[in-house]
Amino acid sequence: MKDVTDISSYDSTNLVFYVNGKRVEEKDVDPKMTLATYLRDKLKLTGTKIGCNEGGCGACTIMISHVENGEIKHFSANSCLMPVCGVFGKAVTTVEGIGSVAKNRLHPVQERLAKAHGSQCGFCTPGFVMAMYALLRNNPNPSVKDINLGLQGNLCRCTGYRPILEAFYSFAVDESGTLKVSEENGCGMGENCCKLKKQETPGYTGGDRKRKIQLSDLSDCKPYDPTQELIFPPELKLHGFETKSFAYDHHHTKWYQPVEYGDLLSLKRDLPHARLISGNSELAIELKFRFIDLPAVINPRQVRELHARHLEDLGVYMGTGMSLTDMDDYAVQLIKELPKEKTGVLRHVHEMLHWFAGIHVRNVASVAGNIATASPISDLNPIWMASNAQVVLDSDARGEKRVHIDEKFFLGYRKTVIQQDEIIKAVVVPLTGENEHFAAYKQAQRREDDIAIVTGAFLVKLNPKTLIVENIRISYGGMAPTTKLALNTMEKLKGEKWSQEFLDKTLGLLSEELKLPAGVPGGMSQYRLSLALSFFFKFFLEVSKKLNLTEIQFVDCDVKIGQDVPETLYATQLYQEVSASQAAHDPLGRPIKHVSGDKHTTGEAVYCDDINVADCLHIALVLSPIAHGTLNSIDYTAAMMLDGVIGYLDAQDVTTGAQMGHHSDTPVFVKEKITFHGQPVAAIVATDHELARKAASLVKLDYSVEKPIVTIKQALEAESFVFKHFVIHSSLNDNKQVIKNDWSKYERIVEGSIDMGGQEHFYLETQQCIVIPHEDDELEIIISNQCVNDVQIEVAKCLGMAQHKIQTKVKRIGGGFGGKESTGAILAVPASLAAKKYGKPIKIKFERFDDMAITGTRHPFTLQYKLAVDENGKFIDLDFTALSNSGHTIDLSMGVMQRAMVHADNVYKFANADITGKMCKTHLASNTAFRGFGGPQGMFGTEIMVKHVAEKFGWDHDEIRERNFYQESDCTPFGMHLNQCNVTRTWEECKESSDYCRRLEEVKKFNQENKFRKRGIYLTPTRFGIGFGLKQLNQAGALVLVYTDGSVLVSHGGMEMGQGLHTKILQIAARCLDISIEKVHIHDTSTDKVPNASATAASVGSDMNGLAVQDACRQIMERLAPFKKLNPDGKWEDWVKAAYVERVSLSASGFGIIHHEPVDFFNGKGAELFGYSVYGTACCEVEVDCLTGDHHLLRTDIVMDVGESLNPAIDIGQIEGAFIQGYGLFTMEEIKIRPDGIRLTRGPGNYKIPSADDAPRHFNVSLLGNSSNKMGIFSSKAIGEPPLFLGSCAFFAIREAVRAYRIQNGHTDYFAFHSPSTPERIRMACEDFVTSHVPALPEEGSYTPWTSSV
Repeated sequence: MKDVTDISSYDSTNLVFYVNGKRVEEKDVDPKMTLATYLRDKLKLTGTKIGCNEGGCGACTIMISHVENGEIKHFSANSCLMPVCGVFGKAVTTVEGIGSVAKNRLHPVQERLAKAHGSQCGFCTPGFVMAMYALLRNNPNPSVKDINLGLQGNLCRCTGYRPILEAFYSFAVDESGTLKVSEENGCGMGENCCKLKKQETPGYTGGDRKRKIQLSDLSDCKPYDPTQELIFPPELKLHGFETKSFAYDHHHTKWYQPVEYGDLLSLKRDLPHARLISGNSELAIELKFRFIDLPAVINPRQVRELHARHLEDLGVYMGTGMSLTDMDDYAVQLIKELPKEKTGVLRHVHEMLHWFAGIHVRNVASVAGNIATASPISDLNPIWMASNAQVVLDSDARGEKRVHIDEKFFLGYRKTVIQQDEIIKAVVVPLTGENEHFAAYKQAQRREDDIAIVTGAFLVKLNPKTLIVENIRISYGGMAPTTKLALNTMEKLKGEKWSQEFLDKTLGLLSEELKLPAGVPGGMSQYRLSLALSFFFKFFLEVSKKLNLTEIQFVDCDVKIGQDVPETLYATQLYQEVSASQAAHDPLGRPIKHVSGDKHTTGEAVYCDDINVADCLHIALVLSPIAHGTLNSIDYTAAMMLDGVIGYLDAQDVTTGAQMGHHSDTPVFVKEKITFHGQPVAAIVATDHELARKAASLVKLDYSVEKPIVTIKQALEAESFVFKHFVIHSSLNDNKQVIKNDWSKYERIVEGSIDMGGQEHFYLETQQCIVIPHEDDELEIIISNQCVNDVQIEVAKCLGMAQHKIQTKVKRIGGGFGGKESTGAILAVPASLAAKKYGKPIKIKFERFDDMAITGTRHPFTLQYKLAVDENGKFIDLDFTALSNSGHTIDLSMGVMQRAMVHADNVYKFANADITGKMCKTHLASNTAFRGFGGPQGMFGTEIMVKHVAEKFGWDHDEIRERNFYQESDCTPFGMHLNQCNVTRTWEECKESSDYCRRLEEVKKFNQENKFRKRGIYLTPTRFGIGFGLKQLNQAGALVLVYTDGSVLVSHGGMEMGQGLHTKILQIAARCLDISIEKVHIHDTSTDKVPNASATAASVGSDMNGLAVQDACRQIMERLAPFKKLNPDGKWEDWVKAAYVERVSLSASGFGIIHHEPVDFFNGKGAELFGYSVYGTACCEVEVDCLTGDHHLLRTDIVMDVGESLNPAIDIGQIEGAFIQGYGLFTMEEIKIRPDGIRLTRGPGNYKIPSADDAPRHFNVSLLGNSSNKMGIFSSKAIGEPPLFLGSCAFFAIREAVRAYRIQNGHTDYFAFHSPSTPERIRMACEDFVTSHVPALPEEGSYTPWTSSV
């Protein structure tokens, strides 16, 4: 008998595959290694990025090609999930394989994405490129719908998606098969194209500067030619690799890939504990984060029998070798071929699969994995259960059998009846019979690529004459430890008549049977029950509508949303062109593309982790598993026994008393007291990253646990603060003493409190650092960080070194958003200690899972207010208190709080204002800088307050705003006079260009006509002060070097994180030197070129560094002036050479400062804090499903005052990106922390940032015309942070929709609606007859909630 476990009995025992047309043969690679790691570490193909290592961000997307049934098939996949052995006999294409800047050959996908300004930090870009490329290889003429599907699973944190979609939609064909974008038909705007619409644009004041309505014209890009692509490797097809069995033996893991069905059964018999893998989405995460042992793996994908599919009498047989994408394609084929009444289940399988994970996961995952892992929140298992589907199980010992997926199938949490030696051969999906009705529903935190909160599936068989229920099946995911059949309810409903009473009875029975305890794992007990009931109600209405039962209440009501959302994009970007008289070589003010844009698209842009240093060791941190307690001992024994582990570091290696942070209050490693979950306790040094991580997981910590302070409320009760309180008293602007007003004299007062959650930065590139020791005790530090100076200072301080021995540098970073401003020392100090201790280069890179635990988030706030208004709605007195959750140390909490306080007025004039700030100390990671600092939190409290006033007194909230807007030269509570105050201009222009007044009436009409769908439309203004809060930070330096060939090298203190700073600096330098931009270059940002540089933050990167560069260029131009005078007809190169010959210096050090006057936050006296403010207004329209809490952002219009834009493409990109990031902050991004301080949200699996599906399909951005800022470089304004708060406009529009539903149901009072407006918050605010079935939560303190509101 054949021994199937004998490796030598297989056709191939070497791993053979192709990468970018080159053959790879491996004899010694760990089968547990992912393809992404192999590509990057072994083949040095670093274009493929790793953003999360759990298949949730798409940065690692590649294309895989193989032969299937004689045909070559291409599909996209997440290389961070794909085991390297999984590509045996296949061809892999990475971003390097399709185009290259170095070779002057861009693929059309790369060319169009760069030209459309579709990259900012560039870290996600190769993944987007490969997703689109894989789609085109399969379908050279895709529709917009195909493109949307192809990008599922790719996230971008910078752009707001609009330019990416615009670039890729240019490949789309419309229904008639005509290309949407070509030379003949201009642009993707179709009939809305600006070339066709010649009318005047709003805000245009004439003159020689035209206003343009679109940044990119892709009509001159080269067409896509599928015949020019890389051919499939002939060897793989010729030698029939798809029919070869493959086995591989590595020290700890054996990999088996049989092709014969009998061999598969024998393998499962002989190795019952071997893991079967397909998509590897479950196992990869267990391996990565739980370091499980894996002696044997079986990959059954090559077994032909598992790909069988056919129609049976009562169902559809689908083999489990099919990917979910194959399964979906087959379902769609049958839906077209079979009568509609038979395809009820298939239609809902198809619908559910659209929202199941992302396309790159569905391309490789099998339904077998989903069934076998028995997740209680599976999207598909409730469908199988409600439809009474079957699985075909087979084993060598007992043969084939069919088992129904019913109440007996799932035995407990993640346990099924499947025996260890059995395989799931197929699933049999039932066809719907006569008089049977079927539907399934899902609700998640985010629609696309997200696991369900609750899934419901329902089947009913009704007698068409009597309407008696002959059979009913009700199944739910997310309502129990297993997928659940509501057996009790089903039993009681059989034989009942389908009627209004039937609905009431069902809701009552279900609410009883599905009741969840208040502290249930996963939390949201009330919401989950509401969803379960709402899903049944939707099903009830849909069936009743189909049967035309007009007597049923609400039978004509629409219970779906999103059907009015177009597939494609309608976007405009309105900006002023430069004057016709501006010199052609002068780049300033032109929308030139990001200087690294092409390199982003080809993967040639180098990030920290792409740098390979010879003889480099790796370190991984050992993190605290608790939030508060005492560390008793550390045992390294098990870790040190691993081959390749070099040593460890802990508090003993740190100079006594040395602590990190601006306030020296952060220990490098825990010595005794543990103060947050995820706090570094020690570090393991090893020969590679994964080994260091595994060893770190083996370190045993002995500790005693203490009760942590987690929330603001707990901190207030314990009087736990990181620093003394801050105050602002507007009365001190004109008086020596604080004026205390008598509040009892005011007739109209509103008082309230609102919570605003934090936000994870989710930069696509996690924090990384390389430290290289050199002679003379020098250290070279390459780091992904926003402040090279801080890293230099912290390493010098903690290692007792002089700063001049430490060179810190940054080429570019893959997103920062403030999260890499003050946190660099957390990596750089341990890495520097290790480099010193072991005398070797050291690399440290955080996994997403650890990055999110260690580095802190945006500060959560509670905002308390008391506001007095007069009879006209004018604001006469304000008492405002901002409370922040600062975490365990000060970090930047003081600056964040001060900025929140100086933005608590937003754009409104208060006759008197007293503002207090309190920074709470808790046992959480120290919360830190995040785009907007504290500004969005302060303004959010104010906008809530305006809403409260309007609702309490029955006033129009827009009129209240307009009455209280700041006017020119008004003074803020913190003592700054507002010059060039453009709040009214942006408000009026946005109101007009968005057609707000007409659309508001339409929304009211829509809400009258729709019972369960509601819309909201809202206008939100913003003002953002520009400058650092600390005076000494408002300075910058630059070094400009001119070489004898006329080329220019510029160094400055700012760094490139996607915001286009280097591009703008090149434009400024070219303008100042009066040369073309091609002559100017920036290499990197480094402490040995420009000392003492402030962080690239506070939006002032181009303001400050631009001034410094301008100053250096001015010096050089002054030195060149005599040579220009002597040779007026000469060229730049001639003058430079002449200066050199005459020994005139061609290098200059520049310096720039911006305005700052400090506010006295201890006594409350204001000052002219900022040089200027940036203004903007957004209009958002949303649609809400009041039964589930889902929503769509339908349209966004933004008018932003950016002064004279240095680069409209970059500025508009910043506006769109900041808006979508703000939209995420206020609507879906929710940090979840247990009451014991354990952080639950540690990756894209459970922390959701907006996807392309969430971006508004109508997205219009306009730069305010004729706004010249006399305080900014070349009259420009800063732009990085100011637009972020406008994302709250979507939140307030959602609140309007919720309010319309509440008013309809008799709830007319003001209601507190905390941020973010998650589906849970939306649904629970939409009180109705469904939520009345949901029991109230028990008294606070009588149970332990699943999460705490921090």
